[in-house]
Amino acid sequence: MSSEAKGGRSAQLKHTGLRPGWTTGACATAAATAAYTALLTGDFPDPVTITLPWGQAPSFALAVEELSAGHAMAGVVKDAGDDPDVTHGALVRATVRRSAPGSGVVFRAGPGVGTVTLPGLPLDVGEPAVNPVPRQMMREHMVRVAAEHGGSGDVEITVSVDNGEEIARSTWNPRLGILGGLSILGTTGVVVPYSCSAWIDSIRRGVDVARAAGHTHVAGCTGSTSEKTVVAEYGLPEIALLDMGDFAGAVLKYVRRHPVDRLTVCGGFAKLSKLAAGHLDLHSARSQVDKPFLAELARTGGADDALAARIASANTGLAALQLCAAAGVPLGDLVAVAARDQALSVLRGAPVVVDVICIDRAGTVVGRSTPRPPGA
Repeated sequence: MSSEAKGGRSAQLKHTGLRPGWTTGACATAAATAAYTALLTGDFPDPVTITLPWGQAPSFALAVEELSAGHAMAGVVKDAGDDPDVTHGALVRATVRRSAPGSGVVFRAGPGVGTVTLPGLPLDVGEPAVNPVPRQMMREHMVRVAAEHGGSGDVEITVSVDNGEEIARSTWNPRLGILGGLSILGTTGVVVPYSCSAWIDSIRRGVDVARAAGHTHVAGCTGSTSEKTVVAEYGLPEIALLDMGDFAGAVLKYVRRHPVDRLTVCGGFAKLSKLAAGHLDLHSARSQVDKPFLAELARTGGADDALAARIASANTGLAALQLCAAAGVPLGDLVAVAARDQALSVLRGAPVVVDVICIDRAGTVVGRSTPRPPGA
């Protein structure tokens, strides 16, 4: 088998030896799909099969179901695979009701699902904490079920999680102003299993395979959205993509010992702001977005005292970025440059040119640095 066949993100994931699982967003989509099907046909599909953003088509067994004249409810138990996810084993329910013609899909927060109370998140204040990709997945599946069974697709979906409010106390939701329960999350529908040793080993193998295949430009990415961004920017093949996740330090230290000509680091603005502040482990349990640091960085880009104070007290990194964008302060670029310089300091003079790209949740580039060689 060639090096090309053994490399890339998919090979890296397999190398961890860990079993992947399904996000709360995938579980909610499965539950809503089963419930709407039952509302239109009188029967619950069990198991129910859905299509995820990357084309996988997993099937989910129903744990609970309820059908009446006015609504249908189905529930799926979340399987997070080998990831130590606090929501593993949680029962995710979706209750579907018909709504007015032309209303589309309306989302409600049921028991155990939070409500957004502060700005700076990808949802408006007052909205149920069902993130954009799970919303889109559910909308698409409501359209499919309606087309197959003669429905209008105009429904109200209430998502709930048994014991979700209690589980949410173990998350950052309360600090982010998401009150009343959990967030329904996921950008791919798949939970990537987390193990420090296995993941770092897979990063090392990814670098080795890319180098053996003759690739001189590799990219450390925090997730699937950032991978798409660097492919669009540079046309890199899959074998040159490293699924860095939260382990920025692991990538930099290994590349320091096994150099490539160029390393691009690409990820969400908030995560890379942690690297800019000097953190090498970007996981939320071990590092946080330092808003006072962002405020001082913004000052170097022209922020006045009033703006700096608002940044320092912002709810999230995204909120700080939005404040700066409105004021014409290039905080994204400033973070990218600071992150690049931190990366170069970890590389300790290794002959690697580094550039950094910051993106938002949609994959839009919100900041970038110029490529810089060591010592420049």
